[in-house]
Amino acid sequence: MSVHQRLQQLGITLPPLATPAAAYVPFVKTGSLVFVSGHIARRDGKPWVGQLGATMGTEEGQAAARRIAIDLMGTLEAAVGLDNVTRIVKLMCLVNSAPTFTEQHLVANGCSQLFGEVFGSEVGAHARSAFGVAQIPLGSCVEIELVAEVR
Repeated sequence: MSVHQRLQQLGITLPPLATPAAAYVPFVKTGSLVFVSGHIARRDGKPWVGQLGATMGTEEGQAAARRIAIDLMGTLEAAVGLDNVTRIVKLMCLVNSAPTFTEQHLVANGCSQLFGEVFGSEVGAHARSAFGVAQIPLGSCVEIELVAEVR
């Protein structure tokens, strides 16, 4: 089954390439790698605002991370086409966290698991970092960037 067929089966429609909100580009391709700039969580077209461990829980953070995965795939589609992705190499997940929140890795699973579902266990398996941070642009609850290998 192709990546696009899996997306269709999951009921996922990819968004168009978003316009950067500051002085950067959405992605950079160099050699066989594509570096995708950080994407913040959005809900209903607006930043998904919140702080894990204070105003929202782990499950809601996972839902936000899953939403970001969809946006990241939209950027990859615009950059090189999803069918040209040979490996999701690395994700970096920043979680807007209260000082006592320690489940950043579980929040990041919302993104990681969707990549596994869409790309399969070989292409979708990746290295990952998950960090708790004091704040993310626009008050968003989660931001994720990725590196992918492409044909």
